Order: sequence, then C-alpha cells, then structure tokens
Amino acid sequence: MIATKGYAAQNAETDLAPWNFERREVGPHDVQFEILFCGVCHSDLHQIKNDWFPGIFPMVPGHEIVGRVTKVGDHVKKFKVGDLAGTGCMVDSCQVCENCKQDLEQYCLEGNTQTYNGLERDGKTPTYGGYSDTIVVREEFVLHVSDKLNLAAVAPLLCAGITTYSPLKHWKVGKGHKLAVLGLGGLGHMAVKFGVAFGAEVTVLSTSPKKEEDAKKLGAHHFVVTTDPAQVKAARGTFDFILDTVSAEHDFNMYLSLLRTNGIHICVGVPPKPAEIAAFSLLGGRKSLAGSGIGGIAETQEMLDFCAENNIVSDIEMIDMKDIHHAYERMEKGDVRYRFVIDMATL
Repeated sequence: MIATKGYAAQNAETDLAPWNFERREVGPHDVQFEILFCGVCHSDLHQIKNDWFPGIFPMVPGHEIVGRVTKVGDHVKKFKVGDLAGTGCMVDSCQVCENCKQDLEQYCLEGNTQTYNGLERDGKTPTYGGYSDTIVVREEFVLHVSDKLNLAAVAPLLCAGITTYSPLKHWKVGKGHKLAVLGLGGLGHMAVKFGVAFGAEVTVLSTSPKKEEDAKKLGAHHFVVTTDPAQVKAARGTFDFILDTVSAEHDFNMYLSLLRTNGIHICVGVPPKPAEIAAFSLLGGRKSLAGSGIGGIAETQEMLDFCAENNIVSDIEMIDMKDIHHAYERMEKGDVRYRFVIDMATL
C-alpha cells in the first residue's frame, strides 16, 4: 500500500484535519501522480456536512485534481513518468453498459465511481479525493493536461469547466444563439467563457449589480439584475438557452418566462430543495427544463484540449491547505473570484 497524507473529515460534525491513510499499490492499468493542486468545489462542503446524503467517513474531499505522474502500471500506454495529468469527479465505471460504451461514463447505468465519498468497484473500498499528496487512478480515467496553461488554474476545469462545457456542447449552443448564464460563481464564470468562445451572445443573470463589471470582463455582452422588475420585464422571451448554475433556492417560473418559444432551461446547479414549477411555465412556448451532469472522459479531454488551444482557464485564488475552512466560509458568502485552489505543497 502507498502511504498518503491528506486532510479529512472524520464525521459530519468535525472540521477537516490532517489524516494519514493508504492508497492501493499501482496495478497494471493504473497511473499514480503527485497532486500539485486541487480545486475547491461547493460540493466538497455539501458532502462533508452530509447535506445531500449520508457520507462515507473519514472523507477526503477534492475532485479537481492536477499533478505530475510518478509511476505507471506495466500495461499503461497513454502516460509516462513526468507527464502532467488530471482527474475529475469520477475514477471508474462499469465500462460495459450502454452509456459507458457511448463515452457517457458519468451516466453509467451501474453507477460511476466517484473520486471521493464513493466506493471502488468492489463495493467496499472507500475512495479518497484530492485533498492529499498522491492518487492512484486507472488509466482510462486519467486526463492529459497541457503545459501551455497555468496548472493551478486548470484544476477547476475538471469540475466547474466540464459541468458547463458539456451541456453547451450537447445542445450545440453557439453562433446565432442568445445564452443566459444564471449565477456568476465558479460554474457561471466558466459558462460565460465557454459561451463566448462558442460564439453565442451571452447575458449574465444575477441578483447582484456588483457583478456586472466582472461579467463584462469575462466577456459577457449583457447583464440583467434579476431583482430589478424593469430589467426582468425587458428580458422576457429573449433567450434561446438559460444555463442555470445556481445552487440556492430560486424561482424557476420567473426564469422560464425569459425563454423564447422552444427555449431550454438547463440546470447544472443543485438547490437544496425541489423546485415548484407551474405547468403553464412550460406549456406557454413549448419550453423545456433539462439537466446535465459532468461530461464523460472523452469529452473532458476534448474540453481540456479546447482550453489549451483557446487559452481558457478558471479565475482562481490560491490558498494553503490549513485555510480550507476559512475558504469554505467565504465560498458560502460568494466571496471568491471565482474558484479557490489548494496549493498541495502546503499540506
């Protein structure tokens, strides 16, 4: 076994603290890499607090992981020692079901293996995430990372990036489309960057007027303050797509009114409670309410390559490992532009 240092929550009531644990030895099809940076996702906080479902403890969060390969298994063909590498939200899947065969491992019919707070395919070995110094992942779930980009700023692409890239690609959002991005946080700022890069006319919808300047710097063409009735009224019936990144409770019916006929409201945020949606909000204009998770491995690699070609990374603030709870507090207040990334050298 491989001795590993990390930060873990021992249960849902305790703070993260240093914890030593063991990872499996590198198997024939495995890649081991030293973790250099790990992004901080809002889901990390949700999961250590059992906000969504009972967790598996001790829990080492982190699923926006980048680093450098230190060892490869005998049968590994795509990676060698010294390569830059990354791993996102999943580290395995059944690989034989209908969805896996279509490069949709995120929707594996047997359930994919989450990078942390999950179980390996044996159904009993817990997975531990990127708030640690090293990780072992099977080759098929390791991603190539370009050396052209700031490595720390690449880390959030593995969750915030692919979560917004995937639906925009699936619905073929691009030139000639009017895209509204609801919420300007870790997910939202990436949605703006991708929407603009794909050629869409991008509007940011936000409750905070203070974010207009940032939205425009990110490339957004327009900004609507959703607490201003006049601005909301002027925006009604104007958008082809709304990419909803908000994880707080909000009025879906109001936002559905902003869509054109045949418009699509795509949810990628996860509010804590089910939404109430009036049928007439959908019937009046043949509108659709849809959802999207992360992307499959092939699509995630495609996104990373696209980002390298177009110089797209996340806007980040680097933190030391010991400051993770202060970062969580700021994240809950929306006080981050736009993603915290842990320098794992500080572990």
